[in-house]
Amino acid sequence: METSPWRDRIRAEDELLEQLDDQAEQARRRRANALKEGADELGSVYAVAKQLDLSWTAVAKAIKKYTTE
Repeated sequence: METSPWRDRIRAEDELLEQLDDQAEQARRRRANALKEGADELGSVYAVAKQLDLSWTAVAKAIKKYTTE
């Protein structure tokens, strides 16, 4: 079994990394929307953070950075 040339392998890995970055970005947006929905349901970012054992600033920053509203 032959290994493809190193340039081709690097190109393929770069494409994979780009796809993974895109998927991670989409997951961050979906997560932020879920956090926002939780804040709406529970009445505050603090309540969501407490329930998930996260800092309220992390929750607030995620919502602010990844939601468009």
